Amino acid sequence: MPGKSTEIRPFGPDTIAAAAALIRDGQPVAVPTETVYGLAADATNAAAVARIYEAKGRPSFNPLIVHVLDLASAEHLGTFSADARALAEQHWPGPLTLVVPLAENSPIASLVTAGLPTVALRVPAHPAMRALLEASGRPLAAPSANASGRISPTRTAHVLASLNGRIPLVIDGGQTAHGLESTIVAMTGGPPRLLRPGPIDIASAVATVSDKVEAPGMLASHYAPAKPLRLNAIDAAPGEWLIGFGPVAGDVSLSPSGDLAEAAARLFDLLHDADANGAPAIAVAPIPDHGIGRAINDRLARAAAPRQ
Repeated sequence: MPGKSTEIRPFGPDTIAAAAALIRDGQPVAVPTETVYGLAADATNAAAVARIYEAKGRPSFNPLIVHVLDLASAEHLGTFSADARALAEQHWPGPLTLVVPLAENSPIASLVTAGLPTVALRVPAHPAMRALLEASGRPLAAPSANASGRISPTRTAHVLASLNGRIPLVIDGGQTAHGLESTIVAMTGGPPRLLRPGPIDIASAVATVSDKVEAPGMLASHYAPAKPLRLNAIDAAPGEWLIGFGPVAGDVSLSPSGDLAEAAARLFDLLHDADANGAPAIAVAPIPDHGIGRAINDRLARAAAPRQ
C-alpha cells in the first residue's frame, strides 16, 4: 500500500461495500465514529491488525478497542458481569468502552489485546461505523486514524495529513460529533475503574480512578513472560527456547522470510507459547528497528525489562 494515494469516498452503500471487501481481505480502512476517525481492521485477523500498527507507525503494541454492533455481539468476545451489562445497556450505542475479561474461546487476535486476558469493547453509534460492521461481518479493532503521536483526527483531512499513501481508503462522513476518544471503564472484578475520561461522564457509576495501565490510551505495560527473556540472540544458550526471525531459524520463527508485519502478527502468540513450554528461559532473534519493527522491539524491551 505505501506509495499509493489513499482514496477518499463519501459515506454511502457503495463505499461501505468497497470498505467491507477491503476489511475481509485483511486491509485497514479509515472510518468515522461519533468520537474520532478510526483505523479499522478485522479484530480476528492478526495480520490485518498488524497492518494497523504498520500504517500508524505505532511505537508500542497497546491494546486496541474492538467495535461491535450490539451487546449480544460483545458477549461473544468478552465476559460481562451484571454491572458491566447494566452500563452497556445504559450507554450503548455510544462513546463508552468497557474492558472485560476475554470470553473463553474468544476469536480476538492476541495482538489486539497485547496478550492481556481482557478485551476493550465498544458499540459505536455512528452510522458509517455501524454500516461497516454489518457489511463486513467482523468485529473491528479501530484505534484513531492517525500516525502515532499525532493529534486524533476528526475529519478526513486530518486522516490524510499523516496516513495518505499508507491505507487504501477513507470513508468520508464529515466532521465527528465529539472529537474526543471514548470513556474507558474496566469491569474486570471488584468495583468499576475509570481508565480514561471521555465524552460520557460516568463518575457516579465508577468507584475508583485507576492508574494501572490496562487499556488503550495509557502507557504500555502489557503481557510479559514469567521467564527470563534475552534479546538479539543469534543462537540459543543452554536452557533457552529461541524465537527466530529471518536468517535466525530458532525453535520457532516470528517470520522465516523476515516479514515484519508477519512477525508482529505472531509476536504475542509465540511469547505465550514460550512461557508455556518446558524451557526455563526465552531468547529472541534480532529484529530490524524500522517501521513496525520499532513497535516489536519496544514490546520486547518492555517484556525483557527487570521486574520492579
